[in-house]
Amino acid sequence: MSSLRHKAVSAEDAYLDAARDAILAVGWSRTTLTDIARRAGVSRMSIYRRWPDMGALVADLMTREWSALLYVAASGGDELDRIIDSVLGTVAAIRDNELFHRILELDPDVVLPYLLERSGRSQELVVELLASQVRAGQAAGVIRLGPAEPLARSVVLAAHGFVLSAHTMGDPADFDAELARMLRGYLAA
Repeated sequence: MSSLRHKAVSAEDAYLDAARDAILAVGWSRTTLTDIARRAGVSRMSIYRRWPDMGALVADLMTREWSALLYVAASGGDELDRIIDSVLGTVAAIRDNELFHRILELDPDVVLPYLLERSGRSQELVVELLASQVRAGQAAGVIRLGPAEPLARSVVLAAHGFVLSAHTMGDPADFDAELARMLRGYLAA
């Protein structure tokens, strides 16, 4: 007879899950820490012990959500192909994410600081991963020479438009091949 094992969910994950549910239901601007505590079945102080305000909690939620969407291409093809596949997969995953849609629909100002003022933790994680892939591709001779971090940051900047604005030009999926061509032209040795 086999036993069933349940994945333990940390208190922080339960709180972030409750925050996600609340934002999906009513949006960020109408969600309160009290709301989240009620959804999580804990006191408001339990939430305040971890996050001083909604901004800090939403930052952690977005980091968890977007980091989980990072697509890492399989080992087929060369490093340039893997970077292109990874970027396309990540762009599509973020574009299709229900939390992302809900935030853009009800509270687009939540993402503005990450586009206009500073990068966020998940953006920095993407840059770090891409820079590592760029260095590997440079060593293999398939990616042009140059400092890896600025190349990676430029790819992230280009991808922003394909995540946030492609829908203004038609079906976003219609532009994936164009993004692939753009990346190949920019990165190829």
